[in-house]
Amino acid sequence: MVTFKYALNQDDIELQASDWCGLEQIFINGKRVSSKLNFGQQSEHSLMLNDGKPAKLQLLLDPMTEQLICRIYKQNNLVASLKQGKKELYRSRQQIQQSMLAIGVVIVFLLTLG
Repeated sequence: MVTFKYALNQDDIELQASDWCGLEQIFINGKRVSSKLNFGQQSEHSLMLNDGKPAKLQLLLDPMTEQLICRIYKQNNLVASLKQGKKELYRSRQQIQQSMLAIGVVIVFLLTLG
């Protein structure tokens, strides 16, 4: 899971993106306001901030640098461009693989008890 967090005025915006199942979720002040499945190299979420202003979040994978970029727009003006590089993406994938392995071991163990 890759996470981007940004404080915009009185709103805490968080984008969570799973590189395993493709689920993207947007939270404002801890409340989920948008979610979608995406397996492409870019996506976009339109939402309304608590002050009534429109906002847009773009998630892009740069094929040249392999960086994941989250761009935040408020009223069509770019206010932030957040980036995570290869190390963060690799660490996220590694955590998912380790979790899946642990779940598999537990399932095999439970099946052998029965």
